[in-house]
Amino acid sequence: MMEEQSASYTVDDALLSSGFGKFQVLIFSYAGIGLIAEAMEMMLLSFVGPSVQLEWKLTSHQESMITSFVFVGMLIGAYSWGVVSDNYGRRKGFLFTAIVTSGAGFLSAFAPNYLSLIFLRFLVGIGLGGGPVLGSWFLEFVPAPNRGTWMVIFSAFWTVGTIFEASLAWMVMPKFGWRWLLALSSVPSFLLLLFYAITPESPRFLCMKGRTTEAVEVLEKMARLNNVQLPSGKLVLDKNIELDEVSGSSESTTLLADAEVSDGIDKDEGSDFGGIKSVGKLLSPKLIRATLLLWMAFFGNAFSYYGIVLLTSELSNGNRICAKQEAESVHSNNASLYKNVFISSFAEIPGSLMSAMVVDRFGRRLSMASMLFTSCVFLFPLLHHCIHIRSRDLPDRGENNGHRYRKLGGQDWGHPLPARRGGHGAQLPSDDSNPPLRACSLLHRPGCLILPLRDEGV
Repeated sequence: MMEEQSASYTVDDALLSSGFGKFQVLIFSYAGIGLIAEAMEMMLLSFVGPSVQLEWKLTSHQESMITSFVFVGMLIGAYSWGVVSDNYGRRKGFLFTAIVTSGAGFLSAFAPNYLSLIFLRFLVGIGLGGGPVLGSWFLEFVPAPNRGTWMVIFSAFWTVGTIFEASLAWMVMPKFGWRWLLALSSVPSFLLLLFYAITPESPRFLCMKGRTTEAVEVLEKMARLNNVQLPSGKLVLDKNIELDEVSGSSESTTLLADAEVSDGIDKDEGSDFGGIKSVGKLLSPKLIRATLLLWMAFFGNAFSYYGIVLLTSELSNGNRICAKQEAESVHSNNASLYKNVFISSFAEIPGSLMSAMVVDRFGRRLSMASMLFTSCVFLFPLLHHCIHIRSRDLPDRGENNGHRYRKLGGQDWGHPLPARRGGHGAQLPSDDSNPPLRACSLLHRPGCLILPLRDEGV
């Protein structure tokens, strides 16, 4: 028995021996393009909605429905594309999401009326719902002890996407309008299709499906590119299901004890309904506490982060601050909005860097808690000032100070999104990270869905 064990290795063993080399950098870059595409498609809502409202004489409720339908689509896509990737492969999953997102995003620029625009943005939302597939695919090429740190670093691509979108809107909207912005914002999704042919399938997925020969080919390609040797022996599927980074990680605190986790996870693998069974495991008595806490974190972070992003267009328009008034000027010519979003997007960088530095040193739980608390602290002055400006009707001060506190509360030192993304993996089963991440993503969408209606009443 000892000789048999020593003559075999798992995917995790191969990743540990390979480290994070050139192969992982290429995977990291491709997945990063996907996150940039998602960020750009989300951020453009702050610019397109008010402009469409003015051009088509929409009510505030109709404008908010454009954003709501995007999130409805994301709610559907978050689970649907995950099921596709679990059954047919990660590559098939993000291929279809890229096709839907790029196609619907580009066609949105030619929408002749309000209903067609809503339908096309709904399709974009379905495509964007598959974003977690790329994140899971990337993590399945990263050695377990480094997954938390690299997931935080990976989330920095979101910041890059927001900066790109703000820059693009600043250049395009005043001269060419919202249709050109929609068309150009779909370019990163087309890049995913352009480089799709050279992307490898996840070796972990291949092993779980019994396609070990194909998995070995991927691992050998990884070893050659990284100039390392694979462990000797035969590739086998790891039967020991455990938490991410339990072995070899600097993480010292988890929401559940190791013994509780191993008892709470059924080691039997499902077939076609593996994704549903995996989510069911997360609600088992031993894991339900950690699951509910993470779902609350995803919901709360989505509600606050996207809420502040969507509220920027209101705070940047002096005539609409905290009041139900129609816009009196052409929004595409309001340079303050683009400037404020551009500067605030850069403010995400300190938060992302801080998350990367502390997530492995102080633990996922402490990192998430401290950054969420800091965000909350900096949001209170924004609420106070918004009420103050509404009572005194001083739009100039509202624009400047509202932007300042948005930068602090939503995206600067208290930016919790990277820590949250890095933290979910340390608490959930690591045999297949896609269903747990997909479950968290599903709870992320309702927090986004109700935001446009909330902002409409502000």
